[in-house]
Amino acid sequence: MNLEYFQLIDRVESLDRAANRIQCRATVPTKSTIFEGHFPGYPLMPGVLIVESMAQTSGYLLLSLLKFERMPFLIQIQSAKLRTFVSPGEALTVRATLEHEGSGFAATKAGVEREGKPIADAELRFRTMPFPKPELQGMVRDYARSVGLPVDG
Repeated sequence: MNLEYFQLIDRVESLDRAANRIQCRATVPTKSTIFEGHFPGYPLMPGVLIVESMAQTSGYLLLSLLKFERMPFLIQIQSAKLRTFVSPGEALTVRATLEHEGSGFAATKAGVEREGKPIADAELRFRTMPFPKPELQGMVRDYARSVGLPVDG
């Protein structure tokens, strides 16, 4: 995770386009300025970032399924449940499954686990649109490739 740049996914571990599923890995850094205020002496990963990790995982799934022709923008957190705390240094598994895609919108279900135990889950909604700039499309492809998401085919 690179919290300062809002890059929360370290690696795409598996992608099953036929089943509309993805699994990613996210390792919470041991040190970050975020933990200085959340909370002093008792650092915890902010819940909003746990939800964001599910949104980013869902986004990678959508990018792949849409062949990088459209960009997903999070528009709604339909529901989200946080079950426990996440501390610095923990390795998380983040999964997402596509529930619906069409007419420029998509819905996913996502979850976060630590050592097979649920931490959080969410139902998320996205607007999918053409990339606003070709440079952004190229940067997204490059970053996706760097975390192991196939960008061709």
